[in-house]
Amino acid sequence: MKLRNILSVFTLLIAGFYYACDVCQEQQPKITANLTHGPGPGSNWDWVAVAIIGAIVVATFIYSLKFLISPGEKSPDHIKNVILND
Repeated sequence: MKLRNILSVFTLLIAGFYYACDVCQEQQPKITANLTHGPGPGSNWDWVAVAIIGAIVVATFIYSLKFLISPGEKSPDHIKNVILND
């Protein structure tokens, strides 16, 4: 219970620092105006890089879930069966 109270107070205190300041909001494009500090993307290539990285992250997440749920190993000699059969 004490840890929960400490985390609640910490979350409330840090929430104010999460959003960008007024100066940074004016420099950012509409999409990221309230999320990040700094001048924003310098060109359209920055958006391309963000899109590619986002696609890699989503694909990695999907494949990690897929192989965690159904790894596909059917061999009785696979090492996972040492743990599962005990």
